Amino acid sequence: MSETAATCWVLSEGHAGMENQCRGLAEAAGFRPEVKRIRPRAPWTWLPPGWWPAPFRALGEASDSLQPPWPDLLITCGRRSVPYAMAIRRRSAGKTFTVHIQDPHVAPSRFDLLAPPRHDGLEGENIYPTTGALHRVTAERLAEEAETWAPKVAHLSRPYVTVLIGGSNGSYRIDADEIDDWCRRLAAIAVREGASLLVTPSRRTGDDNVVRLIAGLADVPAQVWDLQGENPYFGYLGLADHVVVSPDSISMVSEACATGKPVHVLPLAGGTRKFQAFHRNMREAGYTRLLGEGLESWTYPPLDDTADVAREIVRRLRMRSPS
Repeated sequence: MSETAATCWVLSEGHAGMENQCRGLAEAAGFRPEVKRIRPRAPWTWLPPGWWPAPFRALGEASDSLQPPWPDLLITCGRRSVPYAMAIRRRSAGKTFTVHIQDPHVAPSRFDLLAPPRHDGLEGENIYPTTGALHRVTAERLAEEAETWAPKVAHLSRPYVTVLIGGSNGSYRIDADEIDDWCRRLAAIAVREGASLLVTPSRRTGDDNVVRLIAGLADVPAQVWDLQGENPYFGYLGLADHVVVSPDSISMVSEACATGKPVHVLPLAGGTRKFQAFHRNMREAGYTRLLGEGLESWTYPPLDDTADVAREIVRRLRMRSPS
């Protein structure tokens, strides 16, 4: 297979977290992916992913077209993308190499390669488990973004503590009381360590909680993104001397650990077995520690699951087409 002629689709329901994992993996494997977003309809969506009859008939009007020529590589993420990956693999007569991120909840043999989180416990010849979530973070991107954002925080003194705040989901609840507690912890650390806080909430944080963050950190050296204008997320990660992250997002924690810098996880009650297993694995592997009263320093090789899975994809593709 000629690398210049090889084609790649990224297919998902359009959720940013899933799509970014797919795009990051495709880019790391050397592809410029064509992004395909699907909006399947009921009653298909009521069924388990392996039971969809004629999945192409389920595509809603807002879906992108899925027509041949089929790609050489298809990367999918999310439960509803599974029926389409299996169907494209069949229709391409096996020409399309299919990769699914996460557990597809169908027989692994229905895909060429699976890249599920290690805490899912899947094993097999075509399974390449990952420690964290895949992403688009690279050392080059962090360096470029840090250079862009450095002048905008030059009035703040080091060390820089980058703080990544997520939001409530089905596993965690982040309310006003939690935000106030976190602000007290962070403000005390800023004073004790002589540090400056670079804080980037997410869209999930909520407007009221962002206002509370800004007010709660008003008396210490801090810059809190107000969700207006360009997101400084990668710039702040690139500039960080330490990272503090809320535990509600596996992707955020994984991206923080791609920096190789000390990553402190904020305390928060809740979490499903999946989240608890993930955080336990990350602590035991030396990537993260629970945030205490002060900052700790330690080192580890940056978490680079994306590059590892990408190399496995390239290796398997070359085995298929040694020419």
